[in-house]
Amino acid sequence: MPNTPSNRRPTLKDLAREAGVSLASASYAVNGNGSVGEQTRAHILSVAQRIGYRQNSAARAMKTGRSGTLALLVPDLTNPFFPALAQAVFRAARAAGYTMFLIDTEGNEALEQAALAKGVDLGVDGIAWFPIRDKDTSAGVLARTPVVVLDRTVPGYAAIGIDYLDAGRIAARHLLDAGHRRIGIISGPTDIASMRDRCDGAEALICGEGALAFRVENAFSTDLEPHAQAAITGGGATAVFAAADVIAIGALRYAQANGLRVPEDVSILGFDDIPLAEQSLPPLSTIELPIEDIAQHAISELGKQIGRPHASSAALRIVHTRTRLVPRLSVRLLG
Repeated sequence: MPNTPSNRRPTLKDLAREAGVSLASASYAVNGNGSVGEQTRAHILSVAQRIGYRQNSAARAMKTGRSGTLALLVPDLTNPFFPALAQAVFRAARAAGYTMFLIDTEGNEALEQAALAKGVDLGVDGIAWFPIRDKDTSAGVLARTPVVVLDRTVPGYAAIGIDYLDAGRIAARHLLDAGHRRIGIISGPTDIASMRDRCDGAEALICGEGALAFRVENAFSTDLEPHAQAAITGGGATAVFAAADVIAIGALRYAQANGLRVPEDVSILGFDDIPLAEQSLPPLSTIELPIEDIAQHAISELGKQIGRPHASSAALRIVHTRTRLVPRLSVRLLG
């Protein structure tokens, strides 16, 4: 046991004394840097575990100006997409040596603004932000904080997403290649650029090679609004592209509850590839939103910004990751 009072947390000096090394070597070992041999490092870390030594994050932050923490803001944890995204971002952050805070802004811009300010007040090194809309609600509090925006377009911030126009074309191409010519689109909220783009990309290809049966809007919810319900049962479409999986699952359930078989009577294609997509009956064909790639790019971009805190905003980048079709059983091949 360490030679320290039982009510006192072991310090770096205690660790160095217990391990029989210099203070510098003890510091190098626990911080994973500097010049120390691997056997010595392993010995020091073993002693650290035995005596219960843990780094003092507050002291480290005062010394380095960095807390080793990041914040992730998402708009709605009741949407199954966001817990899956959060796990991917947490994994990427851990691999890069960061601890993360998760904040659900509940689709409320006032909560979003307060959460951004709280992240800055807590001294996080950077913020991964999935905004509610394509709108900067920060009220200027992020001027000195590295930020990366996920899946949205907010001027002045680095952004990570996919080529949504192309993703929409991939969706339409799949339905057209399956023989469908009257295709409907159920969009999510169209005040979001990524949503408009995926639906515009799909619509352009559908109109070029078939006919657009309808294009209606719905909230990010499995509960369909009346105009979306009417479109499914009365719009004459043999296939529907629902531009978010939660909407697609709602469309699938509504169709089945109203006597339509999926995919025999109407095919349904989603977007996101949330975990529930594979578990629906039938399993939902969808377009993947590659959250692991998005998470990796987001943490990488934050790391670059943290490493150059005084860089010009002109250096901020927009990163597009690649997507793909995930075919399952909700789309029928017409003879």
